Parts: sequence; structure tokens; C-alpha cells
Amino acid sequence: MFRVLCKSKIHRATVTDANLNYEGSLTLDPLLMEAAGLVPFEQVHVLNLNNGERFETYLIEGERGSGTVCVNGAAARLVQIGDPVIVLAYALVPEEELPQFEARIVFVDSQNQVVKVEVVKVTKEVQVGSDA
Repeated sequence: MFRVLCKSKIHRATVTDANLNYEGSLTLDPLLMEAAGLVPFEQVHVLNLNNGERFETYLIEGERGSGTVCVNGAAARLVQIGDPVIVLAYALVPEEELPQFEARIVFVDSQNQVVKVEVVKVTKEVQVGSDA
């Protein structure tokens, strides 16, 4: 059996641009992507903390060190510059690999510069077939 687990989270990044006329995607500073363990064209979910919108798209790299968080294409209508967002990516993890699985949580400042990265393991043992 596989479980779908959050593998990467960029917490409270600030939208720096919204480009309706671009071919859809989320442009991120490569430093954010690397800190979160994300790669170009990886699928992500974006959660807008100002209006509750949630959408999925894919990543492209912006300028390194720029703090760029730019929502492109149709999804640009779902954000405003300055909105705080959470960027999430998920992984299918085989049950037997749960004890080794690690998620990366990236905390940023108001300029989308990495402040802290937490690596979190699945700590609760999964009991299959228990009546708990």
C-alpha cells in the first residue's frame, strides 16, 4: 500500500507577481525550490491564505536569490501581489518506507528568503489491522 504524504512545504511565502498572459505555472526562486527539495516541472498545490483559494500547477525556476513567487496563467486571477501562500508537494510513499520518510518545511521571511528548514520524520508507528 502507498500513502500520499506531504513531502515539501514552503510556509507563508509572499506572492511577488501575477502574470495572466504567461503559459501557466508557478515561478519560484531556485533557492526556495532547493530548500524544499522541489524540481522544475514538479506538481505543486498553492494555498492562498488571504482568500482561501487552492490550485495546483507546476514549477519553473525564476532568478536565483530574487525571492520570486510569481503565479502565472489562469491561476494569476486567484492571487494578488502581496498575498501569503503555502506551496505544497506530495509523494506516494510505500508503507514499508514510512519510517525513513522525511518532509521538508521551509520558513521564509517577508522577502521570501529562507529563514529555516525543518526536516520532519513520520514518527507515529502505523498499526495495520488494530482496533485503536
